[in-house]
Amino acid sequence: MSKFTHFDKDGKTQMVDVTKKDDTKRVAIAKGLVKVKKETLKAILDKEINKGDVLEIARIAGIMGGKKTSDLIPMCHPLLISKIGIEFTISEHENSITIYATTKTTGKTGIEIEALTAVSIAALTIYDMCKAMDRSIEIGEIKLLKKSGGKTGVFLSDDLKGEVTNVFIGELRGTPKTENEFIELIEDYGVKNDIHATEGRHQISILANESVDKFKANDLTLGTFEANIIIKGVDLYKFQIGTQVQFGEEAIIEITQVGKKDVLMEDHYNTMYHEGVFAKVIKSGKIFKNDLVQVILND
Repeated sequence: MSKFTHFDKDGKTQMVDVTKKDDTKRVAIAKGLVKVKKETLKAILDKEINKGDVLEIARIAGIMGGKKTSDLIPMCHPLLISKIGIEFTISEHENSITIYATTKTTGKTGIEIEALTAVSIAALTIYDMCKAMDRSIEIGEIKLLKKSGGKTGVFLSDDLKGEVTNVFIGELRGTPKTENEFIELIEDYGVKNDIHATEGRHQISILANESVDKFKANDLTLGTFEANIIIKGVDLYKFQIGTQVQFGEEAIIEITQVGKKDVLMEDHYNTMYHEGVFAKVIKSGKIFKNDLVQVILND
């Protein structure tokens, strides 16, 4: 029983004594997923739910829930919380709402449970607000993404890590891109020698290998999807606009758009236009096959 800190050596329940711990800055980021029907999501976005603005009320509820964590979870220490932030990412393709909670404090113990509680209460509030319209709402994938501070240092969830599987350059419009051993990103421009490089928001395009797998039966080449980078292990399209991602040791991009709604394409392009990520280059660098992909969540 001694391996579990909320029990003493005799198996008796205890609140962990943190008296001798040092005060450090502590940050936690958690996420949760809420899946709804298509018409429910539309009603949420159009603010047509009778009870009010679903996401803003869920945001307030999440903040309140995070502040009440020590009243809800028996062995949690009351904390002087310096920040609770709640953000939402919407996927109309998957009819889902991803909730992100960021919590901060300076103290002797961590603030992960507060972040997880904030996400949970926000998700339950969405259910409560919409249950009259949709009782099939699913709540899931509540997990810690990142925590920092304290003796154990930084924790990063596997949700934030992936790998580059293929890289491409396209020199002509309307033709499949050509696979390369590496590509070179140029700051605020795009991929060197790529026809789609620009100073706008669509400097580089990224697609998950898992998305490509949906169309394997079509016997399409990877270059047909017109993505510069194919990755695996991390669903970038589920992250917020403005999220930064590092490839390898140097290159950093910032997500500017997920999918395109204003273009009608052939069926095999639909994946790119639902789940493809468009980004601008923040820091130049080369990207090779098998390079590490890591989402940067700033404290």
